Amino acid sequence: MTKRLSGIILTLVLAVAAILLGDWLGMNTILLALILGMLIGNIVSLPKPLDAGIKIANGRFLEWAIILMAFSINYGSFLKLGWETILIVVVTMVAVLISTVWLSKRMHCPSNAGLLVGFGTAICGSTAIAALAPFTSEDKSDMGIAMAVVNVYGLLGMIFIPLLTAEWLTDVQNSVLIGASLHSVGNVAGAGFAMSNTIGELAVTVKLGRVALLTPALLIFTQFIEKNDKTSKKDKFTLPYYLVAFILISIVVSIFPFSNDVLQNCKQGSNFLLATAMAAIGLKVSFKTLLTSGRKGLVFGAILFAVQLTVILGLMILL
Repeated sequence: MTKRLSGIILTLVLAVAAILLGDWLGMNTILLALILGMLIGNIVSLPKPLDAGIKIANGRFLEWAIILMAFSINYGSFLKLGWETILIVVVTMVAVLISTVWLSKRMHCPSNAGLLVGFGTAICGSTAIAALAPFTSEDKSDMGIAMAVVNVYGLLGMIFIPLLTAEWLTDVQNSVLIGASLHSVGNVAGAGFAMSNTIGELAVTVKLGRVALLTPALLIFTQFIEKNDKTSKKDKFTLPYYLVAFILISIVVSIFPFSNDVLQNCKQGSNFLLATAMAAIGLKVSFKTLLTSGRKGLVFGAILFAVQLTVILGLMILL
């Protein structure tokens, strides 16, 4: 018990540090927790007794974070977008996910990291990766690589899309492009409100509608991938408990009203548990692995981001 507790305490301390630094620096807390874990794990030789607690943090804590994420899903946001925007969001998501499965087999990018990069690109960045990761891969470094990649392209998109499209797209078109393409709500808000309050508000609405697709996307996407070569057809249709809970809670939250306090507390709890899990994962990711696999991940992420932007722009022209 003491051995487990010491590892858990280490990850909790790193999570708190990431939250405090994130607030101060204005950085993504989840990514910062991953980075802090990697720095400590690569600079300091961690005692073996810490491993049991670290394993709990990057396993159970991650699963509990995913369950609490479900309280942020509301299908009402999706239905308010209008049929044209809904069509763009759905078709783009499907195109990116199909491209992900097809390209990952041909590019071998690397192991399951490519699947996580694609899922994060299609839906909502780090949150989507965290939700899918326990099902797809036992190698935690895949998750670290995927999060690093989607955060890089989310940041680049936040900076450059407004600069490139401000003059030749309408406010509505810019809102749809930003909300349907950028990787996290923070990226969307940063890009949208940098252009105007109107674009920012509509872009965030589109993004929230896209986030609502996380539940059906998880349910469908997990049936087209295999955790390992030994996965049987029957096993592929057996969802882990945290995904079942995630799906049920998201449906309930969309039907019945919950107080803002409850929803906010669940969101904060999810973010804290996710930061703790990311710190634990970071402790076990070597810089050598990140550099070796990360290069392929960056190329893979760039291709998928380009596919995503092309599909969105093409559909906007057609519609």
